[in-house]
Amino acid sequence: MSSVQDVNPRVRRIRTPVGLQSLAARITEQLSQGGQKPFQKVTDVSSGDPHRAGMPPLSFVRQVLAVCLYPELLGEDSLPLDVRQRAQKLLEACNGGSIGSYSPSSCGIPQIQKSVAEFITRRDAGIPSDPENIVLCSGSQKVLSLVLHLLSRGEGLTQTGVLIPLPCPHTLPMLLDEEGLTPLPYRLLEDQGWALEPDQLHGALRAARGRCEPRAIYISNPGNPTGHVQDRKTIREVIRFASSEGLVLLVEEVFQDSVFGRDKTFLSYKKVLFEMGEPYSDTVELVSLHSISTARMGECGLRGGYMEVVNIDPDVQQALKNMQAPSSPPILPQLALEVMVNPPAPGDPSEKEYTQEILRMDDILAQNARRACEFLNDLPGVSCQPAMAGLFLYPRLNLPAQMLEEAEALGVEADVLFCQRFLEEERVCFGPGCENGHDRNDLHVRFCVLMPPAALEEVLTRLRSFHLRLLDQFPH
Repeated sequence: MSSVQDVNPRVRRIRTPVGLQSLAARITEQLSQGGQKPFQKVTDVSSGDPHRAGMPPLSFVRQVLAVCLYPELLGEDSLPLDVRQRAQKLLEACNGGSIGSYSPSSCGIPQIQKSVAEFITRRDAGIPSDPENIVLCSGSQKVLSLVLHLLSRGEGLTQTGVLIPLPCPHTLPMLLDEEGLTPLPYRLLEDQGWALEPDQLHGALRAARGRCEPRAIYISNPGNPTGHVQDRKTIREVIRFASSEGLVLLVEEVFQDSVFGRDKTFLSYKKVLFEMGEPYSDTVELVSLHSISTARMGECGLRGGYMEVVNIDPDVQQALKNMQAPSSPPILPQLALEVMVNPPAPGDPSEKEYTQEILRMDDILAQNARRACEFLNDLPGVSCQPAMAGLFLYPRLNLPAQMLEEAEALGVEADVLFCQRFLEEERVCFGPGCENGHDRNDLHVRFCVLMPPAALEEVLTRLRSFHLRLLDQFPH
């Protein structure tokens, strides 16, 4: 490949990353070399990585994985008995009794598929889940890309379109670019707590006419990065819409265990679908995603997740399995996933400590979200909807006109310029809302709030200092 023109045209069309991560890495390198800076490290809260932000991992998870990695620990009496028993059981499910083996099938270890199906059945109050409909993969983004690849077809007017929320998860636009799909945004209503209204869905379909062929709708519930939680009425309306328009439902439910809003409860799309009965329960095509990268586990670096498919044609399911067959899912993330869906039971030696760690994490997340939201709404030129779930806050910025003009002169989005200066001056990395689909007239930033409370206070203190300096520099 002598030039970029020799690269696959679809790859060339992938939007360029904003580049703040590269800037953060350069600053970190300068600090490591003894550069004279006011702060000793970069605090990156642009993605949902709680371990990076200072949150400890769950003891039971790491103990089980440690024994699986070094089976000699099976005889270590200092480890709880249920840890060693779980590790032994997981090792027996691996080929050769070792995590160094390949996965037994392209969809993952059968015993872990079964554990995931049992977890879903418990979650959905007895609505059955078939292990054959569970596909394990190296992260929810990887398994989503497989589905998008299956949906991708046509060019021009026949090119596949996918309805996506605005704002959407910041990784989604690049996945759509990579698979050659047309994004069809439907706007979530910020002033109504990021509510999803059916009119927005119908408007997105009307806008698609003459552009592409809509084939799927993407849902993030609980919302990423908005933190909203859909109620039963909304979910039913979305299911009816997907049914009437013949759209595949792609539902990201990775924050289902992190709902903390008062009177808010997570309802899976599958549960509501089956409660609706026929014709919906046996015709609407549904793909739901979950991940070990989420709040309670926070094991982002292990890259593990699963997909459950409902009402998908068996031949399509086989095609999906065939796509994954050349590179079966790695073993260690599957083992972590099994621990996530099958935690210590009441009476197990590790249950008390596990429960205490979970409750402590849930409490920190809820308190941090409330504290940060109140703080942001007290800053001039900033407003923020309360988060009900998930890891992020997604505040709106009302920046001075002079800064908007400077951003335009520099050829960058204004929220990118805001985040870049905040990173350079205060060593804190936020994510610009343009990565989540917002345009230059609708400025937002996102940041993860799951971190030790003292660390959050430090981030907020630096944000106040930076923001007030900014307003002094560019008075309204």
